Amino acid sequence: MTELSWAQVSARRLQRHRLGTPAADAAPDAGRVADVVSTICGAHAQIASAAELSIGLRAPGATRALVRRALWTDRTLVKTRGPRGTVHLLAAADLPMWVGALTALPAPSWERSVVLLTARQTEQVLAAIADAVAEADLTTAELTEEIVARTGPWAGDLVMEAFQDMWPRWVAAMTTATRRGVICFGPNRGRASTYTSPTRWLPDFAPMPGPAALAALVRSYLYAYGPATPAQFARWLAVAPGWATLLFNSLDLTEVTVEGSRAWVAADDTEFPDDRPSGLRLLPYFDAYAVGCHPRERLFPGAAAERALAGGQAGNYPVLLVDGVVAGVWHQRRSGRSIRVTVEPLRTLDAARQRELAEEVERVGEILEGKASLTIGTVSVGPHA
Repeated sequence: MTELSWAQVSARRLQRHRLGTPAADAAPDAGRVADVVSTICGAHAQIASAAELSIGLRAPGATRALVRRALWTDRTLVKTRGPRGTVHLLAAADLPMWVGALTALPAPSWERSVVLLTARQTEQVLAAIADAVAEADLTTAELTEEIVARTGPWAGDLVMEAFQDMWPRWVAAMTTATRRGVICFGPNRGRASTYTSPTRWLPDFAPMPGPAALAALVRSYLYAYGPATPAQFARWLAVAPGWATLLFNSLDLTEVTVEGSRAWVAADDTEFPDDRPSGLRLLPYFDAYAVGCHPRERLFPGAAAERALAGGQAGNYPVLLVDGVVAGVWHQRRSGRSIRVTVEPLRTLDAARQRELAEEVERVGEILEGKASLTIGTVSVGPHA
């Protein structure tokens, strides 16, 4: 059995996540943006600027405008719900795999359509959604009107509690609609979200068969985050660990040990670098590397666990990454084109590290199309909700 050091694992993950030393003067490339997103299994996009920064940091020369072009003009990215049911930017070319895999997952415990909608009503709503968004980008209010017109007044009953408000009954089927690839996000209309059909991105869109899709998803996950255990995969995808163990056992995987702990990689992907992890990066809220990499105690060592995790959950703080591990937190505040970046290191940065940090802050400004300035001090902002 292959025995690996944490340094080898960390170096490979940094390499796979394109978080090594940035290439100098690389020309912007919209195709590279989709490739980056595919490689990291999606970029968390509940906060749009965080997704743009996550992608831009990994695609030399990229800016938020290039990410937006890839999403809304070139349509090489698609905004939908991915792992854990959270909003992600996914590579459009990967959508058949994602929909096939998500549809094949056991129903999540938080699925509410079984309570508010019968199976027949759910299918009626899904058909109505598909018909309504086939040729249009619709807001929630517009979609409600279209669904009620196609199904009946019951679909619009305000029975679903949410954020001190009441939503119409049909919204209970939204998760299922997204998981099955019936709907995805369209461009915002002012401050209002819109929804549309994935066939706008892939005209011949069809989900991959479930078993093949799950196998492909595990392989993609292990490429980016491996070696990993079924329990870690289950946490990343928000499924039961026992189910994930059965899935791992059904696939062609290779067991390795990481400093005595068992983990798995794809059978034909067992190469690891001998060099040590290196470099300094500023990762935004919910960055894929911080959220997806395990074990937590390795990635968030010592004081980093207390300062940069929120109840054990990663992603709620933007983090300073030094040599592949979390070594501080940071925050940015924007006013016009001015971006004030405050970094709170958890260890002393020597002169070389401070130069790297200044360069990274400058890059953050370039990606977000502003002018960034650096302050080293205490970050007073609490965790993102």
